[in-house]
Amino acid sequence: MISAPSLSSRAPSAAERERGHNKLKALRRRRSAKIVATLGPASSGLERIRALFDAGVDVFRLNFSHGTHDQHRASFAAIRQIEADTGRPIGILTDLQGPKLRVGNFAGGRVQLANGAHFRLDLDPELGDEQRACLPHPEIFEALRTDTDLLLDDGKLRLRVLDCGASFAETQVMVGGALSDHKGVNVPQAVLPISALTEKDRADLSFALQQGTDWVALSFVQRPEDVAEGRKLIGNAAGLLVKLEKPAAIRQLDEIIELADALMVARGDLGVEMPPEDVPSVQKQVIHACRVAGKPVVVATQMLESMITSPTPTRAEASDVATAVYEGADGVMLSAETAAGQFPVEAVTMMDRIARRVHEDPLFFATLDASRMPPEHTNSDAISAAACQVAETIGAAAIVTFTSSGATALRAARERPAAPILTITPNLGTARRLALLWGAHCVHLADITNFTDMVHKAVRTAHREEVAGSGQRVVITAGVPFGTPGSTNVLRIAWIDR
Repeated sequence: MISAPSLSSRAPSAAERERGHNKLKALRRRRSAKIVATLGPASSGLERIRALFDAGVDVFRLNFSHGTHDQHRASFAAIRQIEADTGRPIGILTDLQGPKLRVGNFAGGRVQLANGAHFRLDLDPELGDEQRACLPHPEIFEALRTDTDLLLDDGKLRLRVLDCGASFAETQVMVGGALSDHKGVNVPQAVLPISALTEKDRADLSFALQQGTDWVALSFVQRPEDVAEGRKLIGNAAGLLVKLEKPAAIRQLDEIIELADALMVARGDLGVEMPPEDVPSVQKQVIHACRVAGKPVVVATQMLESMITSPTPTRAEASDVATAVYEGADGVMLSAETAAGQFPVEAVTMMDRIARRVHEDPLFFATLDASRMPPEHTNSDAISAAACQVAETIGAAAIVTFTSSGATALRAARERPAAPILTITPNLGTARRLALLWGAHCVHLADITNFTDMVHKAVRTAHREEVAGSGQRVVITAGVPFGTPGSTNVLRIAWIDR
């Protein structure tokens, strides 16, 4: 296991947190779905990252397919500075590159493959031409069978295997086009005998854990064993998020959800390896399965893609974001829109506006309520389900959850209550991780010691954070003994009397 030291940036002092709480009123999100935004050349530097945060970002994604450790270190430092200035816990998601499968180089840099032509792939490092190319991945040849399809350049070209061996594949071009140096290769019908973690990933993971990342995303997961390998390296130092990009992973979805802390529907790569018409139903299936399991799920890729070059999205893109929110996704993600686009702040602002508009729709909670799952047969689930029911019955302004590990907040969010979930935790790492959780407004405070302290902190914090006003009620859940993870067994109702 790769060990992680305590968080590399110091936690805010009590005075800093109090100053931050005074600024926090304008920063409480008026929506349940969270926004994940990718940092890159268009969004580097303290001021630009702060502008993205002010526009609505809850979790920042650092894409380790690009950038140096020094650049990512600067992003970590900027995010933690903003966190200290505002008093609001901010999540950081480290996205590991994973294995990249690519063809070699061509004489002249590119070739044109005609439909019906024969084309050979092999291990020979010589420059390629219209008849052959190097594919420096023996593991691909090991998995190939006759009639297997190979997709090149994000699915733009399709080859069908006619014959293959340990070091070659004779193919026929089914869909031709231009093919240039280092274009990607996908094998949708095969499970490749490769790890989801390369040596580069291991080095990047060690660095990210040292910096105090909150989430680690595994790329190109094919099987539950890939998730178990990641868990062994990460331990409990960060949350483990699995990106669903391969059809093989969808076929073992339940096992992967059980091993992961969160999932991402990475529709770009997923849409390359399966028919586009299948992706919406897979998205709905994954969101439902994650909600049943009580684990966060993020919908990603091409959500507001036109805003890379335009200050406004298409109506179809706005509808796409809204659909993910209506389905109950915990988070929606921006990739190139904020990493390399011309309008990164506008893209976040637009996503925030769409999510808030859905949240205000009376049909939103009616739809979620219709798909509410029965609670599991545990004390924590029974209390969480009861808290949501009580909040609805008495018209409570908020549900206040005291949690150490985050489990209580996860169970409350699983119910998708109409009342906001105010999560109070003594663990800053937990607060940061829960920045990804549906409906959760996280506050980092010292642990409670008794029932009086519990009610006092719940009422005072709910009032200060403006989730409840004078004369309103809140529903409180906690665990006794206080500070014991996973012991949720208390439900109280309290008035805001000031």
